[in-house]
Amino acid sequence: MMTLDREFRWKGRTVAWSRSGSGPPVVFCHGTPWSSVLWQPFADALQSEFTVYLWDMPGYGQSSKLPEQAVDLGTQSALFRDLLDHWGLDAPHVVAHDVGGTVALRAHLLHGAPYATLALVDVVALGPWGSEFFRLVADHPSVFEAQPPAVHRGALEAYISGASHRGLTKDQMQALTAPWVTDEGQAAFYRQIAAADERFTDEVESQYRTLSIPVKVIWGLEDAWIPVDRARLLADIITGAELELIADAGHLVHHDAPVHLATALHRWLAKVR
Repeated sequence: MMTLDREFRWKGRTVAWSRSGSGPPVVFCHGTPWSSVLWQPFADALQSEFTVYLWDMPGYGQSSKLPEQAVDLGTQSALFRDLLDHWGLDAPHVVAHDVGGTVALRAHLLHGAPYATLALVDVVALGPWGSEFFRLVADHPSVFEAQPPAVHRGALEAYISGASHRGLTKDQMQALTAPWVTDEGQAAFYRQIAAADERFTDEVESQYRTLSIPVKVIWGLEDAWIPVDRARLLADIITGAELELIADAGHLVHHDAPVHLATALHRWLAKVR
């Protein structure tokens, strides 16, 4: 698994991050229940032309998973604004997936984080969102945290499998589940699901029309977690947004159609750099 070799301390949390390459800055934001490992191959492909930044939100991946600290999307967006300041970035290109989209949008619209452009890949941005599983975990988080490890692993793998349209390899599944199968990770997995709340998108949806930066919306046509009608609606709401749909790909478009996604991102960044 990739190692994020640097740390940022924020309000008692430790944020693991890495930087590589040279050129205009590109920052990748992961979603749930993922980590920056999902973006690593794309960052690697771009680092000859761009300075790429990867980071794990607190509660995820290689960042701290302290049970007493909030991991809600409001907290993550405030942290992201300060992380960009820590990096000294005044107008990076931002690429976000899943709830990383909520984090990026809130950081820009509510906290004034300046971006050059924003690429939104199968993002959580419009209500309603969440699932019956989310609501069940929110009602009984301590029960889920106390499951036997083998039961947790089975539920975790079944849950993650549903995000891919083409199916995941053994290595891909191992990389995606690795942060969540330790004792610390199991508890953290259910805490971040329990913290999911539509109010974090409700608070900013009305401001999407005010976005004045170039925005690209990229979506897997077969996304079973966030259906493609959300992509079309989001692209309609955001003035001037470009929309690109990727055939035969689900929510984990990174694994379902990696070449198409890499090409779309490179074409977008080359156009707006």
